Amino acid sequence: MGIKKKLGIGLASAVLGISLIGGGTFAYFNDVEETNNTFAAGTLDLNLKGVDDKEDVDLHLENMKPGDWKVHQVRLYNDGSLTFKDVKLNTAYEINDVTGDNANEDFADHILVTIMDTGTNEVYERDVPVSELDEVVVSNNQSPGDRKILRMDFKFHDNGEDQNKFQGDSLNLDLTFEASQEDGELQ
Repeated sequence: MGIKKKLGIGLASAVLGISLIGGGTFAYFNDVEETNNTFAAGTLDLNLKGVDDKEDVDLHLENMKPGDWKVHQVRLYNDGSLTFKDVKLNTAYEINDVTGDNANEDFADHILVTIMDTGTNEVYERDVPVSELDEVVVSNNQSPGDRKILRMDFKFHDNGEDQNKFQGDSLNLDLTFEASQEDGELQ
């Protein structure tokens, strides 16, 4: 073995030895902490009840004549864990014209609705035809566990004119109450 080869092997052995010694003696400080976290979403839960808090909302009206009206109460319950920013009432309706002679008049134009909060007497709508009733805000900032009672008056408007064309007709009305959450905020 030549001197260059011995010198190369010796140098390689020295570098390996130094790296093993240096790696084995190198130390640093450290500290470890751990947290356990939970992120849980809240719930929006709007429930509706009728007049005695036990029945479902039933707004059926039969054998109406011009001038008749009916008063209904609808109770809005916030059974969730989040505050309602608002509750909107949306409507959809369908007319059953039994004689087919309504002369392009909409029976829904003759059924007027008034909606008010029985607790504050705030009127949300007054004598609005069913045909125009849509996206009515009927509650604001309703906290979890709160109940709001709405009085809803439905009236077959007597306009003083011949309304015989509506005899036997019916109006199928769907009311949809939609609760929205409050805006997000820094927690």
